[in-house]
Amino acid sequence: MEAAAASGGPSGPRRAVEQLSAAVGQRTKALGSALQESHRQRRLLLVIVCVALLLDNMLYMVIVPIIPDFVATLDREARHRQGAPQQPPPPPAPNGSGAWPGNASKPLLRPRYPPDNDDLKIGVLFASKAILQLLVNPLSGTFIDRVGYAIPLFIGLSVIFLSTVIFAFAENYATLFVARSLQGLGSAFADTSGIALLADKYTEESERNRALGIALAFISFGSLVAPPFGGILYYFAGKRVPFLVLASISLFDGLLLLLAIKPFGDRSRDNMPVGTPIHRLMIDPYIAVVAGALTTCNIPLAFLEPTIANWMSKTMGANEWEMGLTWLPAFFPHVLGVYITIKLADKYPHLQWFYGALGMVIIGASSCTVPACRNFWQLVVPLCGICFGIALVDTALLPTLAFLVDVRYVSVYGSVYAIADISYSVAYALGPIVAGEIVHSFGFVKLNLGMGLVNMLYAPVLLALKNICKMKPSHSERNILLDEEPKGLYDTIKMEERAGKGGKLHPVGGVVENSVDSYHRDFRGASEEDSSGEDYT
Repeated sequence: MEAAAASGGPSGPRRAVEQLSAAVGQRTKALGSALQESHRQRRLLLVIVCVALLLDNMLYMVIVPIIPDFVATLDREARHRQGAPQQPPPPPAPNGSGAWPGNASKPLLRPRYPPDNDDLKIGVLFASKAILQLLVNPLSGTFIDRVGYAIPLFIGLSVIFLSTVIFAFAENYATLFVARSLQGLGSAFADTSGIALLADKYTEESERNRALGIALAFISFGSLVAPPFGGILYYFAGKRVPFLVLASISLFDGLLLLLAIKPFGDRSRDNMPVGTPIHRLMIDPYIAVVAGALTTCNIPLAFLEPTIANWMSKTMGANEWEMGLTWLPAFFPHVLGVYITIKLADKYPHLQWFYGALGMVIIGASSCTVPACRNFWQLVVPLCGICFGIALVDTALLPTLAFLVDVRYVSVYGSVYAIADISYSVAYALGPIVAGEIVHSFGFVKLNLGMGLVNMLYAPVLLALKNICKMKPSHSERNILLDEEPKGLYDTIKMEERAGKGGKLHPVGGVVENSVDSYHRDFRGASEEDSSGEDYT
């Protein structure tokens, strides 16, 4: 008995561990099977992409209330080392959190920039992200078309995580510049592949509009909530805490991506068609019109962000809280604009061009009224109008890019959304550097009138998109999947997805695919023969 007890004693705990391991293994398998279901996986991917876009835009704007104080502190220390006279620095932060010198005496939310040479330093720092993103996007779009969407998204999240950690521990301007530039590199991969992934997974036009609209809402939320988020944490917890919080979220999002679709073990890309080269998409007249609209509609936002706080201080004596919360109320009309555009696009899909044109008119009118405002609450109205108009333009035209690729080229979306990202980057690269010089040379009033006039003049250009709904799809990957037997893994997967949805493709205009043959092509630059000759790997 004792020998049996002695020999059988350890078997009890061992058996319990084995049972626990088996239970965990079964739970993991069940979770993996659930994640592989098409409907659930699409929802999870939507969450992953939205979090990635939220992180990128929060990191873009969270430095607004932090960086000016740090740059000013660096200048004070440099003057002190050189023996130049300076004012005594304010007392250190009482919280002992390792905040930068002068943190306790600084306002909670301070988007204003320090005077003199600090303006140029901060302008270059803010623009470096968009400039590098602008340079990398042509390469990242081609890379995404070649390897798929998941791997570039993971690379982008990894680089964003690295840049956020560098921000947290940076102690000089050069390190900040490296961190900001790295963020541009990560954004070129994460933003483009994320939006392209949604366009690829949501093939029905109504679902695609809804998914991209949700993504745009997260972009808006990240941009508008980041300054108060960064200012509050910076004031109470020190400069590292905002960046460490964002780094933790980025790490979690990357791990969730690995769990959801296993990007490095996915072989579905092996038989996917080769995407159209980005240089061919750039010269497409319809895509060029959309890209120009995306750049033009974002110019007021990009140019006002670095200049409006100074103007508020001079003209209306705004306090720090008002300057810090200037853009926060605009989040709600932006979300409202996304919602309205999605609903209208479901009922009247052939008017996507009109929603974009209307948005540009609203942006132009709102921009022209900004200089007439004399207090904070008056200013909120045109700023809300600008963000509402941007929501109309983005929500209407981003799905239009995917539709244009579907009917004129091969349904691979990395390069076309790299062009969209380039359009945004042009506006945000010029804003921090050019806007200040324009205000200095011509004045704040002329800056706003010019931006408003440019948007209003561009709105009629979107009439060129009026009849794209009547286009007959070219002999691209879409037709091959619908009209022929599947030739490989990618074709089979796509046919099963479309068969599971129980419907055919619905063009933006709601017009059947074989209608209006005479309107097959308006421009010679992208003929059917061009798009029908795409190779397959």
